[in-house]
Amino acid sequence: MIRALRRRFLLIAMASLAGTLTLLCLAINLGYRHMLTQRADAAVEMLHQTGGAFQIPDAPVDPAAHGGFQVTPETPFETRYFIVHLTENREVTEVDAEHIAALDRQMVVEWVGNILDGGKHSGYTSYYRYGVFAEPDGGTTIVVLDCFLQLQGAGGVLRISLLAAGVCLLTVFLLLLLLSRRVTRPFVENLERQRQFVTDASHELKTPLAIISANTGLLSASLGENQWLESTRAQVGRLDRLIQNLIELARTEEALPDEAAAPVPLGRVAERALEDFRPLAEAAGKTLDGRIEPELVLPGVEDNLARLCALLLDNAVKYCDEGGAIRLTLARRGRWAVLSVSNPCAGLDAAQLPRLFDRFYRADSSRARSSGGYGIGLSTARAIVARHHGRLTARLSGGTVTFTAVLPLFSRPPERFLHR
Repeated sequence: MIRALRRRFLLIAMASLAGTLTLLCLAINLGYRHMLTQRADAAVEMLHQTGGAFQIPDAPVDPAAHGGFQVTPETPFETRYFIVHLTENREVTEVDAEHIAALDRQMVVEWVGNILDGGKHSGYTSYYRYGVFAEPDGGTTIVVLDCFLQLQGAGGVLRISLLAAGVCLLTVFLLLLLLSRRVTRPFVENLERQRQFVTDASHELKTPLAIISANTGLLSASLGENQWLESTRAQVGRLDRLIQNLIELARTEEALPDEAAAPVPLGRVAERALEDFRPLAEAAGKTLDGRIEPELVLPGVEDNLARLCALLLDNAVKYCDEGGAIRLTLARRGRWAVLSVSNPCAGLDAAQLPRLFDRFYRADSSRARSSGGYGIGLSTARAIVARHHGRLTARLSGGTVTFTAVLPLFSRPPERFLHR
């Protein structure tokens, strides 16, 4: 559970940071690209209005004055562009290509054809920004500006921002990995105190219950049997079983030390549980069968896994519809063992599924009480699965509820556990 909590904490924190950095990178790069496009459009507009020449300002320009396009004495020499004039019938009448060296007249005419075929008033074609302007005489003027250096700069900003975001993600991940244990420590300590309290309280309750049980026996011997003594004896037995279940739940929620894990032949464990519960199911007018893959060995505690099978089968027998069929399956799925127990349960609502693993929750309290249930069996089953680094889920389909435990297998099971 603690490992799952740390993983969930890391996942949420990294997902939040990744989303924030993604939005930041998008804002920076889209904003920078928009700014470059606005400057290019301003330059194209100026060239159209001035007939293909930049007007040099008399006063010196300040680069920090504003972010728009500004003309300096060097602008005519560092800006590459060409201008084409066309008639109303799209015939080229004049080409001004003196300010660009990469294209000759024939290539300029081809570029103009591509621009006109696009049908747009402005846009990019390759790394050129163009503007199409309608003239009063019905003709058209096309101004095309070379933006290679600007777009190359935008690409550099994109690469730098992505690299910076990646470094930030890696740095924060390493820091969280180191600090997550400290962040989750209060929760771990609180959980340990709760477990210790349940264990201590359960043990403390055993003594007065034993005294009450002994006194009830003495009263029964001296006064004879009556309904009050019988009721007291029944409630003492019920409390004793509840205490045992609480102690079991507290123990199964403890982390499983590596040295305590041993190879467990889950197939044989499931077979024994199936044989033990088949008479109980038949006595209740229900059928129980299974399909078990035998050679599945996983690391864990055999008693815990036997208890897991017993809890799932006990739950199925108690809550299966009258005359229903209970089915247990165990199969391999890649590196995982998948243990499923299903039974028809028409009275179960799908909205109740998330709460079935809550402690003391009973979907049908009247049936649970009549069958002796306390509402912590599935909580214990989930704790056992979590202790073995797996997951337990519930699914309702067509009136049939299925509990599925997915547990990690050995990558290479020891030979002595396969053929003994």
